[in-house]
Amino acid sequence: MNLLLQPSICKSQSEISITGSKSETNRLLLLQALFPNITLANTSNSDDSEVMMKALLPNTEHVTPNTPNLEPNTQLIDIHHAGTAMRFLTAYFAVNEGCEVVLTGSPRMKERPIKVLVEALRQLGSQISYENEEGFPPIRIKGQKITNNKVSIPANVSSQYISALLLIAPKLQNGIELTLVGEITSIPYIKMTLALLNEIGVETDFNENVIIVKPKTQNPKPQTLTVESDWSSASYFYSIVALANEGITIELSSYKENSLQGDSALVEIYSNMGVETRFEENKITLVKQPNFNFETVNFDLNNTPDIAQTIVVTCLGLGIGCHLTGLHTLKIKETDRLEALRIELTKLGANISVTNDSLTLLATKNINSNVKIATYNDHRMAMAFAPLALKVPVVIENAEVVSKSYPDFWEDLKNIDFKISDI
Repeated sequence: MNLLLQPSICKSQSEISITGSKSETNRLLLLQALFPNITLANTSNSDDSEVMMKALLPNTEHVTPNTPNLEPNTQLIDIHHAGTAMRFLTAYFAVNEGCEVVLTGSPRMKERPIKVLVEALRQLGSQISYENEEGFPPIRIKGQKITNNKVSIPANVSSQYISALLLIAPKLQNGIELTLVGEITSIPYIKMTLALLNEIGVETDFNENVIIVKPKTQNPKPQTLTVESDWSSASYFYSIVALANEGITIELSSYKENSLQGDSALVEIYSNMGVETRFEENKITLVKQPNFNFETVNFDLNNTPDIAQTIVVTCLGLGIGCHLTGLHTLKIKETDRLEALRIELTKLGANISVTNDSLTLLATKNINSNVKIATYNDHRMAMAFAPLALKVPVVIENAEVVSKSYPDFWEDLKNIDFKISDI
């Protein structure tokens, strides 16, 4: 499905409700599988969370028992494009005694590395092997009881590897003592995981580069945990407000001022791009600041790499430059996001350069019209470029890819008067 987004003028006031954070939801789904006393509310309706949920339940279309070339009682689980699910489920099934699964995914998933996590789980005593290429899915996991508790992992890898180990730690006989070697990437996501563990009564300690999670031998008391709405999804509305005419406000719910999500850094980041955030009860209101003096911006996104695409597209639309660093994890996402950004922004007339961990955009006042934006099976590519329709007409190819994290995205844009049509 290709969509044409024509130059639009948004409603002066809009209200949008965004479903729960994919990051929080997937962590809590795993904890719920380990501790069934937990009930969840406001979970994400994203494809990734649906895949995660179904993979944790027996007898679903994502689980295929007795597939040809598999031994009896071995299950084949296909998580498609869901990187978070691949990492979290690898750890979950490694400690699920008596089960044997083969985890696989889309062609792109089979190109995304898993070796760092597999090696860490092997340090603990897990039985995991590769079905094809060393270091990449599909992988075969034989769940068993784990007694080792000391493990080390490079600190600059995706925080999902680290979170995967921390989430299963309460079910290990001796918990876990995890040493992070080097400079840590995406600390807010690690802290989110530890905070969710604390919410269900698990004792943790994060001191310098060592994280300790104590075992939890008893189930927590029955409790309902409400997932905060997704800050990554909010980023596109920050971009819209920044690019819109003065006088626009967008109200988003449900959000917390003391959020666990790293992408809540949007509040400070977009204050440098003319957007004020006002907190009230469980919602935020985004307000475009009048007569704002726009200048080139520089951000280290080591802790929040998922909002890099949104920021650079916003800067293009504002006619300002930017220099973004801390982006090394973007090369192993749904696509190589740095290269994808370079290609698509260049088509729009941008002067952009990228390295393995940074991006530099020079200021320009001219944006090419009616450019077809390739999305590379990457939900964030589709959504990050959509706000440019406030400046020039753009075509978003394979627009349905947004369902990975935000299935209601295009309908929500129509509700604030974006002009969107199929082509």
